[in-house]
Parts: sequence; C-alpha cells; structure tokens
Amino acid sequence: MSLLTTNYLTPTGREEAWRFTPLKRLAGLHDLSTLVKENISLSTNGALPSGVSLKVVTASDLPPAYESSDLVTNRIRENVKDISLLRIEKDSEVSQPIHLKRLCGSSAELSKLVIQAGVNSRSTVIIENTGTGEIGEEIEISLEAGASLNFISLQEWDRSAVHLGQHHAIISKDAQFTSFVISVGGSVVRLNPTVEFTGPGSSAELNGIYFATDGQHLEHRIHVNHNVANAKSRVNYKGALSGDQARTVWIGDVFIHKGAEGTDTYELNRNLLLSDGARADSVPNLEIETGEIVGAGHASTTGRFDDEQLFYLQSRGIPADIARRLVIRGFFAEIINKLKNEELEERLMKRIDDELAKAGE
Repeated sequence: MSLLTTNYLTPTGREEAWRFTPLKRLAGLHDLSTLVKENISLSTNGALPSGVSLKVVTASDLPPAYESSDLVTNRIRENVKDISLLRIEKDSEVSQPIHLKRLCGSSAELSKLVIQAGVNSRSTVIIENTGTGEIGEEIEISLEAGASLNFISLQEWDRSAVHLGQHHAIISKDAQFTSFVISVGGSVVRLNPTVEFTGPGSSAELNGIYFATDGQHLEHRIHVNHNVANAKSRVNYKGALSGDQARTVWIGDVFIHKGAEGTDTYELNRNLLLSDGARADSVPNLEIETGEIVGAGHASTTGRFDDEQLFYLQSRGIPADIARRLVIRGFFAEIINKLKNEELEERLMKRIDDELAKAGE
C-alpha cells in the first residue's frame, strides 16, 4: 500500500485516489493547466499566548519534512513561495487554545502552514475555515519528543466553498497527537489527514465528524503509517447525510511495516443515512507486514435512521422533529464531547441542528 497514490498529471477520475471526487467542481485546484495563486490566508484570532509565535517564512528556508504523492500538495510545494509557521516552544504549557482564522481571497488559491510543537510542549490549535473560498492547502505538523498537541480543523464554510487539503502529522518519541476534523460546510471538501511515527511510545488519535446535506460532497482520506515499533493509533470518524445527492467518502488506510513490532491500532467509521438519495462510501484498509503486534482491527457501518429510537422518544411525549434531533446529537456526542471545549461543543451542535433544519428534517 502506498501513501495516497496518484500521479502528477491532471487527474481524469479514473485514478484510484480520485475516483470518488467530483473533478468538475474543484475550481481548477487539481488542474495543472489552470493558474492558481498563492495566499497567506491564516491569521491569529486574538493575541497569541506566551511561548507561541506565528510568522511568515520563505519556502526555501523551510523545506518539506516528508514526501508526498498527493497532487495538490505537490502543486503547493512547487508554487507557494511563502509559508506560515506556527511554533510552540519547548516545555511550553499553553492552557488556552491557539485560534487561527482563515480569510480566503476572491479566486482559487494555494496555501501552506507548518506547525512545530517543541519538546515536552502542551497545546491546542484550532483552525477555523468559514465564509467562502476555493483553496488547496497543506498543513505539516511536527511533534518533537514528548510533545502533546490537540489539532482541531473546523470546516464551517458557506455552501459555495471548495477545500482540498492535506494534514500530515510527524510524531516523535513519546509524543501524543490528537486531531479533530469537523466538516459541516462547503460545496466540496476533500481532506487527507495522514500520520507517520518516528519514535517509540508515540501515539495518534484521529477523530472526525461530517454532515452532508443536499448536493454537498465531503471526502476524508485517512492514512496511518506505522513504521516504528511500539506506537499506537486510533481512528474514529462519524458521518450523517440528509438530502438528495448528499455524498460522503471515507477512506481509512492503516499500514503496519515489517519493523513496527508492538503496534496497537484500530479504525472505525460509522455513517447514518437520514433520507433517500444520500450516498456514503466507506473503505477501510488494513495491511500488516508483521505478526508481532499488540492488536490491529477496523470496522465500518452504514445504516439508515433507527425508527425504533424515534418511536421510543415520541412515546414519551417528545415531538418527532425534536426526537430526531436528539438521536442525531447522540450519534455525534461521543466525538464532540472529547473536544473538552464547551463553547465549541455548543457551536457545533447548533450548526448540526441548523443543517438538519435546512435539510427539512
């Protein structure tokens, strides 16, 4: 299994990496014959805490820390001259979340952010994608030894937005990476959250929720690369779909290399279909080259709304629309409650309620 394989030519839709994606709706971000400009689109949403810095550096001074076969990522590397660098200094205990807000231009654009979490640092980074835009982004995340980073990416775009991105985390010895990818807006959102381990004792927890309504395409392609001994990973993504032509795609690739003894990994994807005309594709993949592991497994389920749960709540005097909302809130609550941010949890639940209302549920 190779890492999100594609080629460097403009895709046609016949390639494995692009066969689910609506190419005609990508605003030319995937089309190498289309001119796309770079843009520094992220800025701080409030003052930065002590021990944290955000600056712009030239791409030549900060070469990529990993190889990528993703077409959009390589296009960014070839064309972007300036990179945003977010640095959390070693031993920093950052109690408040670091908020970055994206402001896109009026045309399609390319952007890159590098996040560096220093040795034994503790922090949470929240990236808010709102409004409209057409963006191809790369986010490179490096955790040095003993670092702990919570990374939250919010896709709360307007319905016209197009967002293609790769989020790649490099996790050093005894470092802990926890990510939340939350996609509830946009016309097309296609994200590649990928992870590699570089030292024993490292761990990654990848969480995600997505809610697609009429005409939306939300695609998440996860790859966990276990290439060192004694590393741990957990993947848990949940999605709901409502409305005609609502479409989601989840690909979960876990690769355990020959030298990765002591690996402990599990991935799970669950999808809830709320109406006719919606489609969820879910493809878990697990490749193992060594039997000397703690455990490895995966599961995927896609099912319709449980009418028995709805009937039970209605029998207790709860109106149908409120009962349906409660069931869906409960479906997502397992992941949303892990955010441990009351303001953000309430905001996301409200957005899910709003999406339900728009879909006529």
